[in-house]
Amino acid sequence: MSEMDLGITGRLQPILQQVRTMIEEEIAPLDEQFLAEVAVGDRWSYTQCQTEILEGLKAKARERGLWNFWLTASDKGYGLTTVEYAYLAEEMGKSHLAAEVFNCSAPDTGNMEVLERFGSQAQKDHWLTPLLEGEIRSAYLMTEPDIASSDATNVAMSCVKDGGDYVLNGEKWWSSGAGDPRCKIYIVMVRTGGEDDPKHQRHSMILVPADTPGISKLRAMEVYGDDDAPHGHLHLRFENVRVPVENLILGEGRGFEIAQGRLGPGRIHHCMRAIGQAERALELMCRRSVRREAFGKPLAQLGANYDIIANARMEIEMARLLCLKAAWMMDKGDARAAAPWISQIKVIAPQVALKVTDEAVQMHGGEGVSQTTPLARMWAHVRTLRLADGPDAVHRRQIARSELRRYTQEKLS
Repeated sequence: MSEMDLGITGRLQPILQQVRTMIEEEIAPLDEQFLAEVAVGDRWSYTQCQTEILEGLKAKARERGLWNFWLTASDKGYGLTTVEYAYLAEEMGKSHLAAEVFNCSAPDTGNMEVLERFGSQAQKDHWLTPLLEGEIRSAYLMTEPDIASSDATNVAMSCVKDGGDYVLNGEKWWSSGAGDPRCKIYIVMVRTGGEDDPKHQRHSMILVPADTPGISKLRAMEVYGDDDAPHGHLHLRFENVRVPVENLILGEGRGFEIAQGRLGPGRIHHCMRAIGQAERALELMCRRSVRREAFGKPLAQLGANYDIIANARMEIEMARLLCLKAAWMMDKGDARAAAPWISQIKVIAPQVALKVTDEAVQMHGGEGVSQTTPLARMWAHVRTLRLADGPDAVHRRQIARSELRRYTQEKLS
């Protein structure tokens, strides 16, 4: 095994400092003002104030060259390793707006990765270029309401070739970002094969412009009562939606191949940001514990709060190290070898972030579940992350299968 270096490199250090400073001084202070504007006018459009905040920050980031960090091992970005990007993504996890400000937000990063790795030149010219420039946004449509989507071989949206088009019929939900008025393109997982085809060669991915006739926006899905406007996670219906055959990505039956190329980086990016959220929650918890008094003492000195704070610090550190090792495994270039490590951090990072955030809520009392702090919103987000990109149980199954495989092989030999 080659030497494992999980540290902050000399190349990364100045970039990390710039990103950290911009988030702390310019981006995070505007989070609450931006979110307060959701209640003004049409929830599914951006107010002038929101546009000015977001576009102003994005312009500053671009002027400073702080853009598209997620493009690891690519000549289009910084060419950072996944380990290096992990430190930047952690900082972005501390602010609601930061990831988009640097053009590093989901689901766009995963969709751009698909287009860069697997798209035709025409597909790249039409969709990848404006996404890289931050001019439009996108959505990824995979899960469906009537099937257990944690087993993606169940995906059932019909995609039938008819002359020069494919015709799509079915429903998708939890289509993150589809509510955004700037969302112009969907990448859709569909079924193109029949029962006689191998199980993992029955599905394909296809590009569907958001304004294609036959697409109905049925509702915005709510997470604990919040519709996440204007970003949104929509429930969509496709009725005889026709798209040109050239919109198919890579070819029929290649959907799972593409999905693994997309979901691996996407999963670890979520985990990196979750660690940043855990750090922010711990900071809020500590500040509260030393400033607030009850029964004549600071909260930090009451009950088991020393232990709670100590455990939070240790668990964050352990999660970060696991995340960095998963990133290092990805950088080695063997997707199969990296997969169990990605599954491990996909289980651990959201659980740790959720636990720390919940303890921070508890430390704040009634204020912790109110709109006064960002903790309630943070809690709902990271609780959802335990389901997004595969629920914990699915990832634990993959981890266990990987662990048991060598013993099974040993028995057979």
